[in-house]
Amino acid sequence: MKGLLVDFGGVLTTNVFDSFKQFSRAEGLREDAVKQIFRERGEGLALLRRLERGELTAEEFSQGFAPLLGVEPDGLVERLFAGVQPDEAMIAAVRRARTAGIKTGLISNSWGDGLAYDPALLEELFDAVVISGEVGIRKPTPEIYRLAAERIGVAPRLCVFVDDLPFNLAPAAELGMATVHHVNAEQTVAELERLLGIAGLLAG
Repeated sequence: MKGLLVDFGGVLTTNVFDSFKQFSRAEGLREDAVKQIFRERGEGLALLRRLERGELTAEEFSQGFAPLLGVEPDGLVERLFAGVQPDEAMIAAVRRARTAGIKTGLISNSWGDGLAYDPALLEELFDAVVISGEVGIRKPTPEIYRLAAERIGVAPRLCVFVDDLPFNLAPAAELGMATVHHVNAEQTVAELERLLGIAGLLAG
């Protein structure tokens, strides 16, 4: 394998759904309130998909999503992600893979301008960055995986893709990519060492 493509939220960061639970508790809601809205309320999922494709700003999304939860819309996306922290082990592993000569790319479904990426970190870690709101397509649309592979200059069959959501892995696998379901850094990095043929990605 010559290419490594990774998700952002939940792979290079701590678990996003844990942050949603933290938000729900702080707002006096059921712990799974946010997750249930996406599962059970079609308008909630529709708003998220439009946000991820760049059709809505974070503020516009918040104005539509807040009433579904019964919370104030101001700064909603920032509040939802307040509990998210960098996963330093995964960040270091991507950094070491790139240093070892692996082409690296990011494939991220964005949350508009309410969840900021660190430009300096992205430049350090990745040869190419594909953010759904900038390209107008979102995972699990197959085209976004093809685009990322093209941008790092590696055929899909020579790429590994890592995501924390299983339904985002299937289209990548259909394109011939090896896929890794991220649960924790230790398991993911061990699998990446095997697939990429690089030892010591968890070193230090």
